[in-house]
Amino acid sequence: MATIRISKEFVFDMAHALHKYDGLCKNIHGHTYKLQVTLRGPINTDEESTKLGMVLDFSELKRIVKIPIVDKFDHALAVNTRHGMDVDVKHYQEEGKFIELPFQPTCENLVVYFAEIIQKELPSHVDLYSLRLYETPTSWGEWYADDNM
Repeated sequence: MATIRISKEFVFDMAHALHKYDGLCKNIHGHTYKLQVTLRGPINTDEESTKLGMVLDFSELKRIVKIPIVDKFDHALAVNTRHGMDVDVKHYQEEGKFIELPFQPTCENLVVYFAEIIQKELPSHVDLYSLRLYETPTSWGEWYADDNM
């Protein structure tokens, strides 16, 4: 039985501020993030299945990622509240999407966090193989299952 990797890409816009950072990113600023999700699993060979020939229906992968990640983080402000905040977020708490995270909302930490979310939602016959989170068109963080065993 062949093991195949399938991938889907998601795009969302999010603002963040980096607590105690020593550069401009300590201020609230935004990015257009691109998240590439790659799963690994066997091709379905059940002739009676409506998913014959698939590792996982792309619509199922979309549901797994869109609801807890894209819909939550799109056009939100994410800040590290574990050690206090450097920014006044009262307006965002009252008027908009505000996400308090117990870690610095860097590309690196976000890709690990997203891997944890996705892994909890996957059916047992597939594994999360990798994630790539672009913070800018030329800067990204990657998570690989083989590095996290």
